Amino acid sequence: MSYSKDKWFELPTPQRILIVRFSAIGDVTHGLPVLNALRTRFPRAEIAWLVEDKTASLLYGHPSLDRLIITKKRWMKSFEEIRLLRKRLHAFAPDVTIDLQGLFKSSFAAWISGAKHRIGFAGADGREGSRWFNNIRVAPTENHVIERNLQLLEPFGIDGCSIDFELPECDADRRTATRIHKELGFDTDFVIINVGAGWTSKLWREDRYAAVTRYLKEQWNLPSLVVWAGDAEKNMAGEVVRRSDGHAVLAPQTSLCELASLSRMATLFIGSDTGPLHIAVAVGTPCIGLYGPMPAKRNGPYGHRHRAIQIESIEGTRIKPRHAPRDLMDAIEVRHVCEACDDILGKETVLRENPNYTFPSRRHVA
Repeated sequence: MSYSKDKWFELPTPQRILIVRFSAIGDVTHGLPVLNALRTRFPRAEIAWLVEDKTASLLYGHPSLDRLIITKKRWMKSFEEIRLLRKRLHAFAPDVTIDLQGLFKSSFAAWISGAKHRIGFAGADGREGSRWFNNIRVAPTENHVIERNLQLLEPFGIDGCSIDFELPECDADRRTATRIHKELGFDTDFVIINVGAGWTSKLWREDRYAAVTRYLKEQWNLPSLVVWAGDAEKNMAGEVVRRSDGHAVLAPQTSLCELASLSRMATLFIGSDTGPLHIAVAVGTPCIGLYGPMPAKRNGPYGHRHRAIQIESIEGTRIKPRHAPRDLMDAIEVRHVCEACDDILGKETVLRENPNYTFPSRRHVA
């Protein structure tokens, strides 16, 4: 059944709600406003989230979540894993499922849960046959992925809710971040640079990041902490540090949650469209996102304190974003990022001096 606001249909108050979003880091982060909106509307409902093990740490201890149901990445390749997951989902017995992923495996998981009402995306957002398993389908009309996710709540009569992430922070992660900050010897505020990305087509060049670190130190007296995950990113981060003229420091290895705690302490976060950027947005750090193959209007850092820089895109072509040429990211010049730094840091200075000042609302600049 396709849903539209014009229909009289509205779901009854649920007792148990299952959110399905297996991965990835940024996508799970983008789903948090849905979780919080559900908790606000249904304070007595039991809410669970079905997620893959590598991403589950982001959700531990979330105040709006009652239960985590964790599965392996390739659970669908084993009949026994499917059977065990079905048993766990039936034990929870959701009234409603919300498929934020819009894929075959996410909609199939919703279906085997036994939920009577299974909400998912209609149209192009309902991919890989997910429309066959989700029986309440919403055609999103908004641009940004966060707002598109929230439109899945319209069958509950939830509309126009605030955007809240409430990414949890445990004491151990806070202590680790504080220790790292102290050991690095920063006696001023600092900027986090994230050089990595899930796709090669999303990477910005190391020499350009290094030029930005030099600018930040010379113009704003801000050192940079270059973060990484895995050997390949560590090598890229090391190259940025080597070219920074001593203005950047290589971060130690961190977990996702430790990185989130470090991001809370940072003055600014700079990186391409990847999980750590969206985590930084969720914890309230001003961000500059660098965008090439994916549209900034859909995936850009959400909120007026952030900037998304996109000079060229592949919209309207048959090129798959993962395989897009590096030219899209190369179109972003050092001056574009430095100008965005000046814009954000100048406004953050105004806010520190006058906390009640209100800037014109703007989600991002493309």
